[in-house]
Amino acid sequence: MLATSMLRPTLLRSIVRSSSIGAGFAQRHMAVRTIVTTRYTIEHEWIRFDSSSSIGTIGITDYAQKSLGDVVYVELPTPETQVEKGEQIGAVESVKAASDIYAPVSGQIEEVNDALGDEPGLLNKSAHDEGWLAKIKLSNPSEFEQLLNDDAYKAFCAGSGDAH
Repeated sequence: MLATSMLRPTLLRSIVRSSSIGAGFAQRHMAVRTIVTTRYTIEHEWIRFDSSSSIGTIGITDYAQKSLGDVVYVELPTPETQVEKGEQIGAVESVKAASDIYAPVSGQIEEVNDALGDEPGLLNKSAHDEGWLAKIKLSNPSEFEQLLNDDAYKAFCAGSGDAH
């Protein structure tokens, strides 16, 4: 019995070594699928959710930045802060108006875009990329699914008198 149990691991290693699979097959050929989806709020915020990390990146939409005009100041949340969906987490001030930023989902703020402190105009130049506000680790990913998808957000904007 002892000889048989010792033979199995050795035999298995021999099969793996001699097969075309090889040890690194899984690393080379079985990539983990990451799904990144963007949803929107009726407050004109977006959140881009990465399913592999459960991290959402929060920002304001083009509709919001165009409505605000030239952004001159951004108040960001504090990293490692727990927030609830709908809770105020920051503010954006422009030459025309000020607008509060609300958490689109519940979770912990993981990171903020410190570049906005020196260059708040990034929100105007690149609202969906360089102008992101914060990254949040979702505590309840089902809240993300309740937000507006792209088509629903466009319909919402069209219903408010703007076709963005």
